[in-house]
Amino acid sequence: MQTNFTPKQLQDPGIARANEILRACVHCGFCTATCPSYRVLGDELDSPRGRIYLIKDMLENDRPADAKTVKHLDRCLSCLACMTTCPSGVHYMHLIDHAREHVEKTYRRPLMDRMLRAVLARVIPYPGRFRLAMQAAKLGRPFARFMPDARLRAMLAMAPPRLPPVSANDAPQVFPAEGKRRRRIALMTGCVQKALNTDINDATIRLLTRLGCEVVVADGQGCCGAAPHHMGRAEQAEHLAERNIAAWMAELEGDGLDAIVLNTSGCGTTVKDYGHMFRNGPLASKAAAVSALAKDVSEVLADLRPEASAPEPLRVAYHAACSLQHGQQVRTAPKALLAGAGFTVVEPADPHLCCGSAGTYNLLQPEIAGDLKARKVRTLEARAPEVIATGNIGCMIQIGSGTGVPVVHTVELLDWATGGPKPAALHREASGV
Repeated sequence: MQTNFTPKQLQDPGIARANEILRACVHCGFCTATCPSYRVLGDELDSPRGRIYLIKDMLENDRPADAKTVKHLDRCLSCLACMTTCPSGVHYMHLIDHAREHVEKTYRRPLMDRMLRAVLARVIPYPGRFRLAMQAAKLGRPFARFMPDARLRAMLAMAPPRLPPVSANDAPQVFPAEGKRRRRIALMTGCVQKALNTDINDATIRLLTRLGCEVVVADGQGCCGAAPHHMGRAEQAEHLAERNIAAWMAELEGDGLDAIVLNTSGCGTTVKDYGHMFRNGPLASKAAAVSALAKDVSEVLADLRPEASAPEPLRVAYHAACSLQHGQQVRTAPKALLAGAGFTVVEPADPHLCCGSAGTYNLLQPEIAGDLKARKVRTLEARAPEVIATGNIGCMIQIGSGTGVPVVHTVELLDWATGGPKPAALHREASGV
């Protein structure tokens, strides 16, 4: 794609990067075939190619975002299926992230939009606030139908019927390896995940220590910054990321680290991009070191090669989270681990398509997200699974809200297959709760 940025514009590192990405696009349209929002809406401007044209026009002419551009950029899930499909290597993720930052700086949204986004940015990254918000939402659920905005109804619907107690395992500490130590690993405990489902981190710690890993929950770590980052709130995202970099670098420069493990793939995609986020600042080398150490839990487990045996020969439908298969290009490891443990692994039709969770997308674009959820649940249930497994808490909540089939994290099944407890969701299914 031909671009016409001025030399002065190209002095801005963000514009220079956008220019590189735009010039890589050859208008081929392969991305439209795998774009979930285009599948639902059928509008060229709701495809990656269409959004690229809108972003180019906005940035090249150095103009504030307008309502039309914002509407179509907001409808993008950032699922990154287009990046997997693109034969030209267009790095759409960096482009859409830069465009959203430009939108946040130059466009004044309607009052309700501003309020909802401000609430999400001030609540989601902070587990204590998030738990309080979920408890308040649970009280408000009976009144959801009276809410004038579909997004408010979606937020109330997200509240689970119960929240687990805070897990002691999420506090800063060190879990010693069982037997001879093979690795020293920092575990990111997350924000939303440790509020909604403490079983995932607990299972991850049991599994890794059983396989000879010393697991560190670093003091000072917190939210990865993905939620504000994808809403264009660069300053808040960088502040959260800086805390994590400092916490993990203290461990790396102390007793050392072999990996930083993430069991929420949405967080993993963001942490692996810290090197790019801070590439032009004083934290560049430290951020790059953190990104180089960041691994999805399935990548580490594939290297450790656990000896596992499924206690029950369950039929498991594996849902590939977009942030894992497209954002991190991790596709085979989770399925191979489950199959190696003795589970029968099946996949839905169109496994590359998003379930509609996509961070805050199911809250801000509930109608499109609902359509995508219905499609995903339909294709998963068509494989007649006894359980659905995935590697991202957002997908678990989204899919679980549309099916009666229990939904668990991949590590919960692998923990069970290596001597851990049966996943709680399977107990609830057996008891009919």
